[in-house]
Amino acid sequence: MMTSQLRRYLFLASIIATVGAWSGVACAADDPQATPPDQNQVVVPEVTRRDIEPPRYPSSDFDIGFYGGTYSTQNFGASAVGGLRLGYNITEDYFVQGVLASTTVSDKNYRQILPGGIFPNENERLTYYNLSAGYNFLPGEIFIGTTYATPFHVYVIAGVGNTSLDDQKHATFNFGSGMRLFLSDRYSVQIDARDHVFSMDLLGARERLQNLEFTIGFTASFF
Repeated sequence: MMTSQLRRYLFLASIIATVGAWSGVACAADDPQATPPDQNQVVVPEVTRRDIEPPRYPSSDFDIGFYGGTYSTQNFGASAVGGLRLGYNITEDYFVQGVLASTTVSDKNYRQILPGGIFPNENERLTYYNLSAGYNFLPGEIFIGTTYATPFHVYVIAGVGNTSLDDQKHATFNFGSGMRLFLSDRYSVQIDARDHVFSMDLLGARERLQNLEFTIGFTASFF
């Protein structure tokens, strides 16, 4: 009888001891101040942290440039045109652009039929300005040879402005498309085709004129 009770007491004591040992291990694992079991680390890293200010890269949001080409005035033929551009890149895809340009319009052919022609002078100065919005719908790269690649954009553009001809001002709508080839981060070449639409009185009748323009220009980016 005594032997059976002794065995029971020894069995309970072993269970209590086992539970106590596992509890001690768990507490040691949860204690952040506990000493890690491995004390044989050879190199203790000592990294001195320092504050780093990232460099400021130029955004090149603004564009300025000049261009030249051909401006074809409906019913009056084509002549050379030259102008200035100022643009702002809102995002990589969208931009706005202001343009100021000038060309010459001649009524020489009309003077062969009508005495005095249409304009006071045979050659009249045509100037225009507009503000347009554009979208780069095909941004990418173009390869020149086998080793050199440069950014290349194809865009569409449209806007409103004003055209002055024969001492008259005409509200003008323009639309078109173009290509822009980047020579570097700041300099690029633009090829542009536009249609300038405005109405004016010709021989007593008001007519809407479609005036096609083809230009090539040089643009620099800054800020």
